[in-house]
Amino acid sequence: MTRMLSTFLFAVALAAAGAGCRSDNAAAAARTPTPPSVGFVSVVPERIAVTSEWIATLDGMVNAQIRPQVSGYLVRQTYREGAFVKKGDVLFEIDRRPFEAALNQSTARLAESEAQLAKAERDLARDQPLADQRAIARSQLDNDVSARDAAKAAVASNKAEVEAAQLNLGFTRVTSLIDGVAAIATAQIGDLVGPASVLTTVSNVNPIRVFFPISEQEYLGIAEQVSTPARAAALWQDGGGLTLVLADGRVVPQRGSVMAVDRGVDPKMGTIRVSASFPNPGNLLRPGQYGRVRAQTAVRQNALLVPQRAVSELQGGVQLRVLTPDNKVSVKTVTLGGRSGNRWIVEKGLQANDRVLIDAPTVRDGTVVDPHPAPAIE
Repeated sequence: MTRMLSTFLFAVALAAAGAGCRSDNAAAAARTPTPPSVGFVSVVPERIAVTSEWIATLDGMVNAQIRPQVSGYLVRQTYREGAFVKKGDVLFEIDRRPFEAALNQSTARLAESEAQLAKAERDLARDQPLADQRAIARSQLDNDVSARDAAKAAVASNKAEVEAAQLNLGFTRVTSLIDGVAAIATAQIGDLVGPASVLTTVSNVNPIRVFFPISEQEYLGIAEQVSTPARAAALWQDGGGLTLVLADGRVVPQRGSVMAVDRGVDPKMGTIRVSASFPNPGNLLRPGQYGRVRAQTAVRQNALLVPQRAVSELQGGVQLRVLTPDNKVSVKTVTLGGRSGNRWIVEKGLQANDRVLIDAPTVRDGTVVDPHPAPAIE
């Protein structure tokens, strides 16, 4: 009986030990994490067009400040603010009465001087024969000639005064100097204005001018191509010309061209300013707007490209997450070049046929993952 009881207790202990082992194994299996599922793209060498992009500022092709040429009180504004005006259109009127009075005075002085000239010419015509016959002194004839010449000079001077008075009277109608869009007026009716006063600004915005800075290195690459205006206009036209992207992401359908490259490099920024021209039908684009200018700047052979979604920026560096043959994540620091659509060209740090993770910025280096090919990204 004792032997049977011992055998029974031993069997019970073995069963309990086996159950505990199975329970520990199940718990350990439950604690093992499932590898995260991630998408990747295989990097294959391609022939692509390199696109560069720069921050741009829009401005009028010509911005004419409208100033009066005479001083006086504004009595009328004759244009609609923000509307298109033509060269010669009257924008403002200044009180004409003082200038009309000045013109009347000048006209009267001219008439007086013309009367004096007529008298001097009659005196000279009368005394000339007498002087020839020695009936009067020669000095009298000299006085008549001097009086005639002085009267002629007075007439010429008074004619100039009349012309100046007529000009000043005309200047009371302040006109536009160019065709363009007129800004909101900066002066009000009743203001005393003069040549130092800016009444408004008229901008010629079709075509519109666009300024954008390029780096000194970029300039050195195109320096020979912009040596003349004709060659500058042909710059970056192989890709269809310049593309303007507005602040809301809309792309202007009209393509632009380079007008000129500035005379010098900004020593603080290390950039040089480029001026471009874009057609602007309907005057939709206005001075002061911001945007981005894109251009095809080169064609690359065997370029390695990665989607924007695969790029992580950390402390000024650029990183990519690349899969090893055993599906572990390897974080690599790379050097990016230009762009092609929504993809970046990788200059250094990546090899052909590498598998690059996308949409996985938080996966740590060395993590085992469950990879699957991601849809093609352009």
